[in-house]
Amino acid sequence: MSPQRDGQSGPSVTGRVLGILSAFGPGAEALSLSGIARAAGLPLSTAHRLVGELAAWGALERGEDGRYRIGLRLWEVGALAPRSLGLRERAMPYLEDLYEATRQNVQLAVRDGHEVVYVERLAHPEAVRVFTRVGGRMPLHATGVGQVLLAFAHVSVQEEVLAGPLSALTPRTVTDPHALRRTLAAVRREGVAVCDGLVDLLSLSVAAPVRGEDDRVVAAMSVVVPSAGSDPRTIVPAVRATARGISRALGSPSARRRPSGVVTPLPSAAGADAPRTAERGA
Repeated sequence: MSPQRDGQSGPSVTGRVLGILSAFGPGAEALSLSGIARAAGLPLSTAHRLVGELAAWGALERGEDGRYRIGLRLWEVGALAPRSLGLRERAMPYLEDLYEATRQNVQLAVRDGHEVVYVERLAHPEAVRVFTRVGGRMPLHATGVGQVLLAFAHVSVQEEVLAGPLSALTPRTVTDPHALRRTLAAVRREGVAVCDGLVDLLSLSVAAPVRGEDDRVVAAMSVVVPSAGSDPRTIVPAVRATARGISRALGSPSARRRPSGVVTPLPSAAGADAPRTAERGA
């Protein structure tokens, strides 16, 4: 579609299309035409025309109930994003190992601006509930993977986030910039983030950095377990080993220098019943 303005004033056609797509989100997975028009701030006639074009291309799909949903064609295009494509493929064997051992939520995420975007999540039906989804976003400061990504981000990004505002998802979310600065320093020192009750008071997250070919942190992975009865000290070694295995698969020089085939006991509190080889060769 042309980015030229449709009429004498107002957003361009591209802006209107993006407004339509932005109308969809958590809690708004299916929308009527009037709901789309209202959320995008468009006249009903304009929304009807643009939604029809998006549906014809496959970006939107119309259900039997007459409401529209994001189409598979748009998902196919989004799946080609280079930061998630190769990363997910190389990470999956290690994430699956950790998932099978813990029977809990295992997540992989990247940073986009001041937010974390989840590119993969494996969740057991009986695992502690989480509020994340593939493609979902959360503030960097309020999640385990987010704190890892923020701790290893450029100092300018850190200062922007520290300048606030720092929203609270629960009473335990770190919203004081001085406390957050100390937390990030601890994450860099320990190489892991342990976050208890930051997103939900019932869950605890242990996250570690994933490094790429130049040893820069390109992603973060975590396991989320019940806060009650879980000892982070039993979970940290397995999370570190999993992140190191993914890093080695991505070509990280420092990860390749570490010994392979390390057998790491996985946390019994999270449902593991035997040690597993948490690292693989690249």
